[in-house]
Amino acid sequence: MSVLDYVFPRSANEIIKSKIKQVGGQIAGEEYVLLGEDKFETLVTKIIAAKPDVIFNTINGDSNIAFFNELRKQGITPSIIPTISFSIAEDEIQYLGGDIMAGDYAVWNYFQSINSIENFEYVNNFKKKYGSDRVTDDPMEAGYIGVYLYAKAVDIAGTTSLPEVKKSLKGLTFSAPEGIVGIDPDNQHLAKIVRVGQILPNGQFKIVFSTEEHVDPIPYPEYKSKEMWDAFLSNLYSKWNQNWANPRIEVSAT
Repeated sequence: MSVLDYVFPRSANEIIKSKIKQVGGQIAGEEYVLLGEDKFETLVTKIIAAKPDVIFNTINGDSNIAFFNELRKQGITPSIIPTISFSIAEDEIQYLGGDIMAGDYAVWNYFQSINSIENFEYVNNFKKKYGSDRVTDDPMEAGYIGVYLYAKAVDIAGTTSLPEVKKSLKGLTFSAPEGIVGIDPDNQHLAKIVRVGQILPNGQFKIVFSTEEHVDPIPYPEYKSKEMWDAFLSNLYSKWNQNWANPRIEVSAT
């Protein structure tokens, strides 16, 4: 597992590790690097030594470019050890090159290649505004959803008053490019379809798995109690000197 050392990847990895153990898998190794890290020689050497069946990657941002370049430099291709990423999308693949990334996987709710009228319209409008060479991805589509849900809630509430808008958001649905999404009235998180895509040489994704139904949002996943999750997060925040990211200079490994 290759991870940036801040709150989202730490939390995501707790869930991933629990699920792997639940299905009888084993963790071959777990490495953390700081935000903005661009040197991955040592990490990739450790991956090669561990000989995992798959790499779970929760590295974010530009660090992904350096990480995948180093994987390829040291001979790790998808046919040797496939990588499943949780924060790399069509936009990053443009910089890396679809031919370099083809065969690896990513997990998102949205891919530009979703076959629906709503998505075709969304992608066409996006390209008309920003250029035919541009691609859209899950984070962009999530922002698009947020604006429309907010507008819908304001319209229902008849005001921009935050308490009233929050009330109006409960239970709202929206026909998004990824499909129908809905706000859970109890926790105000979105219920969505989860998809796994395999990267194609053209930089797009072939969707190889989709949940049959929306996955209900669970702020405190079943692998820990609410109290245990709160303690886990509080410990990170305290250990990082009241930050949500590791402030240390050196690379950390666990």
